Amino acid sequence: MDRAALRDLLLSRRRFLAACGAGSALGLAQDSQGSRPATRAVDSQDVAAAERLLGLSFSDAERELARARLAEQRRWFEALRARAVDWHTPPALRFDPWPTGRPLPEGPGATFEPLAAPPAFASRTLAEASGDLAFASIPEMHALLRARLVSSEELVHHALRRIAALDPTLLCVVTLLRDEALATARARDRELREGRDRGPLHGIPYGAKDLFFWPGAPTTFGAPPFADLRSDTKATVLARLEEAGAVLVAKLSLGALAMGDLWTKGRTRNPWNPQQGSSGSSAGSTAAVVAGIFPFALGSETLGSIVSPCVRCGATGLRPTFGAVSRHGAMPLSWSMDKVGPIARSALDCALVFDAIRGPDGHDPSVRAAAFPWRNGQDPRGLRIGLLEGSAGAVQPFLDWLAGQGMQTGTVRLPEFPYRALLLMLSAEAATAFDDLTRAGGVRALPGQAPNDWPNTFRSGRFLPAVEYLRAARVRSELVREVDAALSRYDAVVAAPYGGEILAATNLSGHPCVVLPLSAGETGAPRSFTLVGRLHGEAALLTLAEAWQRATRWHLRRPPLG
Repeated sequence: MDRAALRDLLLSRRRFLAACGAGSALGLAQDSQGSRPATRAVDSQDVAAAERLLGLSFSDAERELARARLAEQRRWFEALRARAVDWHTPPALRFDPWPTGRPLPEGPGATFEPLAAPPAFASRTLAEASGDLAFASIPEMHALLRARLVSSEELVHHALRRIAALDPTLLCVVTLLRDEALATARARDRELREGRDRGPLHGIPYGAKDLFFWPGAPTTFGAPPFADLRSDTKATVLARLEEAGAVLVAKLSLGALAMGDLWTKGRTRNPWNPQQGSSGSSAGSTAAVVAGIFPFALGSETLGSIVSPCVRCGATGLRPTFGAVSRHGAMPLSWSMDKVGPIARSALDCALVFDAIRGPDGHDPSVRAAAFPWRNGQDPRGLRIGLLEGSAGAVQPFLDWLAGQGMQTGTVRLPEFPYRALLLMLSAEAATAFDDLTRAGGVRALPGQAPNDWPNTFRSGRFLPAVEYLRAARVRSELVREVDAALSRYDAVVAAPYGGEILAATNLSGHPCVVLPLSAGETGAPRSFTLVGRLHGEAALLTLAEAWQRATRWHLRRPPLG
């Protein structure tokens, strides 16, 4: 099938199955091209082969009895595949980590206290202050805009110049929205002149990972088969940032279908070391922020896609609680694990963006309305701090700072679970989301074709029985309860960047985390650590993170490429 035909198939049919189970292995044999189901009858040898694959053992009589039912199941599979399902339709199974019967946190919303005066570099000309402006925080840009020392249009032009200079090396921009961004910026400047102030993000340029739909622009998922994918849908998070006054300037790179940093045009680079990839999958969002192109960008995480590039490149990133931010209008990968969050240079900036995008939208059924009682500049003393067992050596500078604040830590142990085995749920859901692409042969066009890349995962996911998926889901329910019990005694738990199994455990359980620069490594690039919080405990996490960054300057360091 040629690329045009494949694209037409995907865009016209959009048959993304509304079920998380991947079905039985028995009815899924394909022809040698992998493009259409086999039509021959199911025989006893098929059943026996499937038994060996799945670790089962039936008698000859049981095998013979099953054959007719298995053939019927295969017809059911074909009937379901023929039914067109809208891209944005989630399965009729919903993951919810919030404990039954526990009331959601209540309290006041976020409060932002702006800077009393513009930053010191405002006394210089825009050309003279270009470098400082590139690495200015959201509150600094906010102050400059309201003092009429810079305009939103000038900020957008500044970002565009930096893209022109840096992107040939970084490879972080997929689609540049130059004309639209400049028009929006001029409108934001006009609003400020007329007295309409949308808040701290008013007039601030930003970029978004290219898995969020934006009308009029392609949303490529970083993958060749989707190079021309367009939709009239506007992702909820982008609509909310628009309402908050932010200006979308560019769609940014992600590893193909949200894995790694390798996409259609090449590998996105680390601004601290351009010989190295930025990691991913929120590759372009992280690289663009760290290089001083944007003060913030939107990323997403299913299993490390915010944490990993932030650790690699030295950014500050917030992976919110599962269900805190709508995924409507975003590429589905795992309906029970996908999360959307901000990447910035500071925890304060992450808090401002999170406040703008959080909360229900009437589209994503997983999202809950929870309080975010955050205020910048709060004293973190009084927060309960835990330390993940085995992490002390990797986070000693932070522990020393805590001790200097008179704050002590308790020890946290993760419960024992087969975390890696539970990730078969991610494999099954991802294989379902891109089942059309797999059966049409389009996965062969993806840049990664190694054993752990998506094409092999999608094909292997076709042999995950629904029974095993649902067994994993039941074990995961126990995991959620036990991880929550281990973490909920503390407002924040300190952990090394990946903290053993903490990444898998908390992505499966839905708990939030913040990634922060900790110190400088041997090459000068930042070393990082993570703070893991209670469900819907972002306010406490960001309060502690902001206090650490007020006392240190690691997050303010500028990379060689920047």
